[in-house]
Amino acid sequence: AVGGGEGTGQRRLVVVLEGATLETVKSLLMLMDSPLNRSGLLQVYVRTQKNVLIEVNPQTRIPRTFPRFCGLMVQLLHKLSVRASDGPQRLLKVIKNPVTSHLPVGSVKLGTSCHSERVVDLRDLVPRNQTAVVVIGAFAHGSLEVDYTEEMVCISRFPLSAALTCAKVCGAFEESWGVI
Repeated sequence: AVGGGEGTGQRRLVVVLEGATLETVKSLLMLMDSPLNRSGLLQVYVRTQKNVLIEVNPQTRIPRTFPRFCGLMVQLLHKLSVRASDGPQRLLKVIKNPVTSHLPVGSVKLGTSCHSERVVDLRDLVPRNQTAVVVIGAFAHGSLEVDYTEEMVCISRFPLSAALTCAKVCGAFEESWGVI
């Protein structure tokens, strides 16, 4: 599996984008462009509103235009995977639910919500040498409701878009882990 890192003692950030719609393109662009991803310390899963679970290979380059992204998603949903044009590597693939079966055992699992009573500086929650899972609602309206996080935290006193939440989460982990 692309997730890896469990038995090696390597810390990682695993981001799960829940309730994803096509607007998720902004979040994916931010995550895949991040220094954390380019350092090999990020794994992303996307679960759509229709409960389709997608594993995103860290080497995936997300299309920069919305029409191309839509085309890529259509291809993924029809063929269940998208391969690199220059080889056999799968860049995106539909995988079996539940998402919890793909998450590292023993990892810290946090959800983000602007409705949480607990407002935190995310840097204070970043584990030094352990994989962490952060679940982000990838939808414009509504609340994130999942049963596999240990805690829901609020990372800003203001409601944030999914893309900005992704940016703040990556930034906190990059700063805490010394990824420049």
